[in-house]
Amino acid sequence: MGFDGLCELCGFRWSSHWVLPCGEICHDIREGAPTDDDEAIARSLAGDLDAYEALVTRYSALAHRTAAMLGAGDEAEDVVQEAFVKAYRHLGTFRRDAPFRPWLLRIVANETHNLTRSRGRRAELVVKLTEVDPAKGEVPEDAAVATDRRSRLLEAVRTLPERERQAVVCRYFLQLSEAETAQVLDLPIGTVKSRTFRGLARLREGVARDLI
Repeated sequence: MGFDGLCELCGFRWSSHWVLPCGEICHDIREGAPTDDDEAIARSLAGDLDAYEALVTRYSALAHRTAAMLGAGDEAEDVVQEAFVKAYRHLGTFRRDAPFRPWLLRIVANETHNLTRSRGRRAELVVKLTEVDPAKGEVPEDAAVATDRRSRLLEAVRTLPERERQAVVCRYFLQLSEAETAQVLDLPIGTVKSRTFRGLARLREGVARDLI
């Protein structure tokens, strides 16, 4: 898959119709683009690259966020690019009766793991704190307190053991279901539950209860 340009806002290399991590859509969707995953996958398997680009459009922002939060940091862009290429190459192995999103995010998670392992360092959790607009009803003092609480919570999440951190990030930061988290991390649901429980318990021990 080739790339057509570089987004000036987020620096993400884009191909036609991609939705970028900055939230911008660099090109309009072409007429006749598939409206659901099943149709897009079927057409992609038949060799329709535009149909696969529709899938990229649908999931690029989520994939980028997943890579960043699981440890790719400022290399999340490269991880996502490689994940989409690998997903396309292995699309024939995708079970058509299964949801596409967790299957794709599992590839993203694997690519992130490969990256952090090759670096030989602990994965870095990267989260952009949401800026609070005082005009929306929150006074500056409250916004400052909220930002401080988020910072302390994220610092506590960074200290979790990697397995527990991954489960907590998937469940509560990426808002995946237990079943989706199990597929993304390639774990039994029971293991997801236990790791999430232990991770939350550690967070409660490490930060004030009003942060949880």
